[in-house]
Amino acid sequence: MQTYTYRFRPKLIPTLATLILLPVLINLGLWQSHKADSKQALQDTYDTREKRPPLPMGAHPVDPEAILFSRVFARGHYDPAFQVLLDNQVYQGKAGYQVITPLQIEGSAMRVLVYRGWVPVGADRRILPQIEPPQGLVEVSGYAHIPSNKYFELRSDDVRGDWQKVWQNLDLKRYSREVPFAIQPVAILLEANSAAGGYVRDWPQPDVHIEVNRGYALQWFGMSVALVLIYLVTNIKRVPQ
Repeated sequence: MQTYTYRFRPKLIPTLATLILLPVLINLGLWQSHKADSKQALQDTYDTREKRPPLPMGAHPVDPEAILFSRVFARGHYDPAFQVLLDNQVYQGKAGYQVITPLQIEGSAMRVLVYRGWVPVGADRRILPQIEPPQGLVEVSGYAHIPSNKYFELRSDDVRGDWQKVWQNLDLKRYSREVPFAIQPVAILLEANSAAGGYVRDWPQPDVHIEVNRGYALQWFGMSVALVLIYLVTNIKRVPQ
């Protein structure tokens, strides 16, 4: 009766391919795992700061990283001369603008940008909505927000000369270069229950999509395991004793 045994007889090309691919797959899994850990830390920071008492914003620049996501408040007067309508803002399938108005903080020349909410475009884009902020001293409260400076645009907004009311994109560094006053390095998303001249304020909660990166990590690690199993199965041969 013929008996058999199993021997490991690796071939050169499959071995080289495995040695090259396996570290790549493992590193991709570790990269996604580390991203998930970083996002978890960010989410924990948001959850902690969201529960803190509101922080005042005054005449001195705040630390944006220390205050991001925190509830904040400021007292002052709106400055409509440098108000911005941020274009291409969609709410419930309708096109509109995000109204962004600087608030001159009481007792100082410092301003902070206040996202006052969404307004519809209207029937004719050539006619801008008439938006006037409340007069006099107001108190705004909301969440510290850093507008994204990552965007793609076919043309930049030219604000030389007369102030350009409609902007395609906005980031704080760019805005600060175009105005004759200092601004805080964070903006305020006006709270939905604030009476300080707001419009539609349906701010999305920060979602860092931790589960997406964890899912990718599992996929890369799973492919690493599958690669090793395929390599072993295809290189272990049954041979007669």
